[in-house]
Amino acid sequence: MSTPENIHTEFHRMLGRDSKEAQLKQRGHVFWFYGLSGSGKSTLANALERKLAEQGYVTKILDGDNIRSRLNSDLGFSDEDRQENIRRISEVARLFLDMGTVVFTSFITPKRELRAAAREIVGEGDITPVYVEASFETCAERDVKGLYAKAAAGAVENFTGKDSSFEAPKAGDPDWTITTDNQTEDESLNQLLEKVLPLIKVSKD
Repeated sequence: MSTPENIHTEFHRMLGRDSKEAQLKQRGHVFWFYGLSGSGKSTLANALERKLAEQGYVTKILDGDNIRSRLNSDLGFSDEDRQENIRRISEVARLFLDMGTVVFTSFITPKRELRAAAREIVGEGDITPVYVEASFETCAERDVKGLYAKAAAGAVENFTGKDSSFEAPKAGDPDWTITTDNQTEDESLNQLLEKVLPLIKVSKD
């Protein structure tokens, strides 16, 4: 992306990420939770944040509904708006990453190209996509927000999994998969903790 000639960035004069991470005694990282509505993305992100807070880690959750209620309240659910939604939140995640923060995002992010765009903005080595897997039927049965009932009645347009497709990761993709169909929240949380901690913990050597 080109920078207009009248814009003069100040990044080079600012305190760097290394200094922020040393201050916080942690490594910043973005964990991008994605999956169908009701799969458990926000539930796991919130539970994981609390567990890490108990250990002294500084974290930030960027939740899809929260972001759409404020920062991205002008966006709908067309392909173009979904792309802009992900672009903006990726830039916000990158800002928190530069502060040394451990970031959890919770967005449906149904297309592989959207997840690739997030990786490009945040940085390949600084983001881990986490696919929270649950079948459409399981999510419809949970229907914690009442969206599946509305979609079945035709009251929600472009509903992911029904009117708009969802693309799961392919074999060989680096994405983590947490399957909430057949395991408890605690089991999913423990599985995540085992994977997350090595990426954010600073060696004491």
